[in-house]
Amino acid sequence: MPTDPVGRFLAALDPHHREAVSGTPREEQERLAAAWERELEADTELDSLDELSPSAAEAEAARRVLDRENG
Repeated sequence: MPTDPVGRFLAALDPHHREAVSGTPREEQERLAAAWERELEADTELDSLDELSPSAAEAEAARRVLDRENG
């Protein structure tokens, strides 16, 4: 399992989005990963989900970040 924020973010994405984000410049990947980490820290609903399934919470946060980006 990746330990760097970008690797963890990419791992949380579904395969289609992972491929798309992997094709973006590293700076963009880092920006999205930072937004993802903020989403995980800030949303209390994700805290509850994280207790049940950490990977589901990470995937939900990743989906929210991409939804906002594609707005």
